[in-house]
Amino acid sequence: MPGNEENRENDEREPLLRNGSQLNDAGEGGDSRQLIEFEENDTENPKAWRYRDKLMNMGVIASMAILSPLASSMFTPGIDQIADGLNTTPETVIGCTTGFVIMLGIGPLILAPLSETFGRRSLYLICFSMFTLLQIPSALTPNIEFLIVVRTLAGFFGSVGIANGGGTISDMCGPEERASIFGWYLLGPLLGPTIGPLLGGVIVERAGWRWIFWVLTIICGLNTLAGYFFLRETYAPVILASRKKQMEKDEDATGRYTYKGEDFRPLWRKLGHSFSRPLRILMQPIVFTMSSYQAIIFSTTYSLYTNFQPIYQEEYGFNTEQVGLIYLGPGLGFLTAVWFLVPRIDTVRNYLVNKNGGKSYPEYRLPLANIGSVLIPVGLFWFAWTVHFHVQWFVTVLATYFYGIGQVMILNTTTNYYIDSFERYSASAIAAGAVFRSIVGGIVPLFAPALFDQLGYGWGISVFGFLALAIAPAPILFYFFGSKIRERFAVDLD
Repeated sequence: MPGNEENRENDEREPLLRNGSQLNDAGEGGDSRQLIEFEENDTENPKAWRYRDKLMNMGVIASMAILSPLASSMFTPGIDQIADGLNTTPETVIGCTTGFVIMLGIGPLILAPLSETFGRRSLYLICFSMFTLLQIPSALTPNIEFLIVVRTLAGFFGSVGIANGGGTISDMCGPEERASIFGWYLLGPLLGPTIGPLLGGVIVERAGWRWIFWVLTIICGLNTLAGYFFLRETYAPVILASRKKQMEKDEDATGRYTYKGEDFRPLWRKLGHSFSRPLRILMQPIVFTMSSYQAIIFSTTYSLYTNFQPIYQEEYGFNTEQVGLIYLGPGLGFLTAVWFLVPRIDTVRNYLVNKNGGKSYPEYRLPLANIGSVLIPVGLFWFAWTVHFHVQWFVTVLATYFYGIGQVMILNTTTNYYIDSFERYSASAIAAGAVFRSIVGGIVPLFAPALFDQLGYGWGISVFGFLALAIAPAPILFYFFGSKIRERFAVDLD
């Protein structure tokens, strides 16, 4: 059980900043430069910000995290209309989702390390501005090939909220409160694909599918504008680097100061090491396994979401707007989990830390993941066979409600585990998990219609249920043996 072995303070678990002034001892035989640090209650220290300032930052970032996944699924109720309008097949239109979702995973591999070099704020503003502008050619697209290309590019730039959101939360919040706050942020990547079809169904039915992208242009534009006015930098090394530059300028004392974590390597070498960091983290056995778990969840979710329309139109006779309402099932599950269960992740973690004499381990985030391990396969089997036997539609939606609760518990506990394990490079750790789940989540839905045609909805959806059942023991196994695995497979981060 974690907490019994000798405590090892690896670089990734070392606090980023210490209070007070001291000399930097990083150099060969000492360094006489004065160390710049955050003082106690320093107003520039994101962890010491007022709650409302943190909330303002979180509001902008959470909106970005909602809008890019929302854009990934908003057009799904209009797949048939888009196919007719662009003279192609519905299966080809699904490729728009594939490219977008894959880039939601690949984007963080680049954007997360860049944020750990140049800071969070500039990446948010540049990338989300591009994401907003790319909605315009999507609305004006003349053919399906152009739409797929533009949507793929939009997925890359839209991934910035997913790439850096967890890192920003880690910058501002201590581990004793992080899971609760992260739970509300996580609603973005989860509710986005859920709300998207609901809104898209109304827009397609009343205004046509091109208006989906015009609406996205307006909403994303407003969010980007809010970012320019209200978003503040949170990455401590970038804040301290700016303070160092200003102090040396004011005192005409170049080279007199340094700060904790300053990297003196050439930029090209720093970037090369930074870009490889997420992949090195992904190769750690626990991260790879839990990322595979997330990949199963994402591939299942997008396979269901892109097939809700044929399921409920063919099996239950719903129209486009009614199909959009079905997505409220998992959405209400998300809200239930965040409101009632996610805060208990911090409660359990803090209890275990106190029980262990104040010593914390990342594995203390995992106990409540077992709720998701049970509810995900249960929800999938329930949904599969109630649809197969044409049980009353409300019963099928109830299954997606419990599946939604399970999703939140796995994704929240896993991401907080990554943050606690690789705190200084939490954005890269989250990117490592995002890339695998997004690539698998983008590709698998392409084959889901053929799977359901071949096996039917009962056995076809049950395939995803069996995969979820097979990987369900992972959280409890890592809770007991994770610390030994992390010690044996340590990752070189710097």
